[in-house]
Amino acid sequence: MPKDIPQIVFNSQKPNNSGIEILSIENLANRKDQVVSHHPEKAHQVAFNMIVLYTAGESKQLVDFVWHTVKKNTIIHISKGQINAFQFTKNLKGYILLFTEDYLLKQINALPKNELIRLFNAHLFSPIIQVPIDSNVVHYIELLFEEYHNQKEDYNQENTYKSLHNIIFSKLERLKQYQTIHLKQSKLLNTFLDFKSLLDLHFKTSRNADFYAEKLNITYKHLNTICKATIAITAKQFIDQFVVLEAKRLLINSEIKSTELAYSLGFEESTNFVKYFKKHTGFTPNKFKKHYL
Repeated sequence: MPKDIPQIVFNSQKPNNSGIEILSIENLANRKDQVVSHHPEKAHQVAFNMIVLYTAGESKQLVDFVWHTVKKNTIIHISKGQINAFQFTKNLKGYILLFTEDYLLKQINALPKNELIRLFNAHLFSPIIQVPIDSNVVHYIELLFEEYHNQKEDYNQENTYKSLHNIIFSKLERLKQYQTIHLKQSKLLNTFLDFKSLLDLHFKTSRNADFYAEKLNITYKHLNTICKATIAITAKQFIDQFVVLEAKRLLINSEIKSTELAYSLGFEESTNFVKYFKKHTGFTPNKFKKHYL
């Protein structure tokens, strides 16, 4: 039987769901052993977007192979395709807001572009936000939970969800703006996002920063300047981080062998891939897979 990390799809129990759901952390923790498809405390890949708010207790949450410490008023946001795992400790409380990519796309017109960039760009920002005590974002998430689980009221509920979703996003963006580098230089940011889009398309073809600089019609030096100003690392370091993360996700979500994976990622020799992977992770591909499974 394959031991792949499961890919969890959006599967709401609510009829006619438009692609949004909210549940409590306590509820998921209580039924963790009854979840047939996966165990939420074991690594899994999500096929939807997710915002997790912790309202009590202390624990950790796994996001793309990194454990983040969480406590009261911590928010974790996860994008479609990322690796996630919970750690349910005693007295842990909070809410888990899930929404599909289609739902997010429908909301885009009502959301400023910067909000989407800050909240759901794993390469630009940390997935963690610590909410100040005087912020009322917790109130709106609690309100959404109450509205969603209100069995007596169903008239116009979808519009209520959308409105609260937009308010929550705007509140979180404001918090993110002050807890991260505020990207004021939009021209640099736009070029970086173009670079990332090119990398999405061509990372199997080239891991050379010069290749992407040429496609962007800028110099290698200028591309480095943009990356350092935007994400505080060089273009080559960003390329390597991107490729390694793709390799990790592929390793744990398929029965693919290191040799096949090497060729699929554009490495001419599997031994070169193994050396590359170990240089950046400290593991061979096989040991990495065993570690996370």
